[in-house]
Amino acid sequence: MRYEIRGTVLQMVDIHLEAGEAVFTESGGMAWMKGPIDMKTGTRGGALKAIGRMLGGESLFLTTYTAQGAAMVTFVPEAIGKVLAIPLQAGQSLICAKDSFMCAEDGVQLEVHFRGKVGAGLFGGMGFVLQKISGPGTAFLEISGEVTEYALGAGETMKVDPGHIAFFEPSVSHSVETVKGLANIFGGGEGLFLATLTGPGKIWLRSMPLPNLAQAISRYSPSKG
Repeated sequence: MRYEIRGTVLQMVDIHLEAGEAVFTESGGMAWMKGPIDMKTGTRGGALKAIGRMLGGESLFLTTYTAQGAAMVTFVPEAIGKVLAIPLQAGQSLICAKDSFMCAEDGVQLEVHFRGKVGAGLFGGMGFVLQKISGPGTAFLEISGEVTEYALGAGETMKVDPGHIAFFEPSVSHSVETVKGLANIFGGGEGLFLATLTGPGKIWLRSMPLPNLAQAISRYSPSKG
């Protein structure tokens, strides 16, 4: 498999397949394709895994595209942002925000990931259920806005507005705390909670969470009456 990520503010990925190679995506995730390709839609792993993916923000069904010869499949993100190609070794995983999975090689595992701390799940801005992707294979993630990568040392922390978390390595711990001070809560514009990411491990942060984008657009939407 080879691929090409194209575009600037609204990127896309062309995945070129040879006979026998396959990629999968959520139902309806493909934009266009050419060449001899066999499409197969199913729960991929059974009903329990499918329900878990649905809780994690993805569709109940996944579609696998298997090339019968030289072929190409193109995927595009749902919003303005970046497409990242993440090569994963066997046993290597990432914890991702909901709706970040785009597509992946056939060997990649996509499953639900529950938070260990209820507070982080309920108030962390990424939901109680996250996505976990595991190798071997290359996974493609769609991240709204621009992406910044940081490497945290052991015990090193980063405080983040929760919606800006895109994904992180499993070695990074995540907790949520209440913003202190009424003036900060009501006047700071950052909401009630801040997430704390603690190393060691890498984290990837996004500049434009989709709820922030929707809120900005809603200001210019006509209201009834």
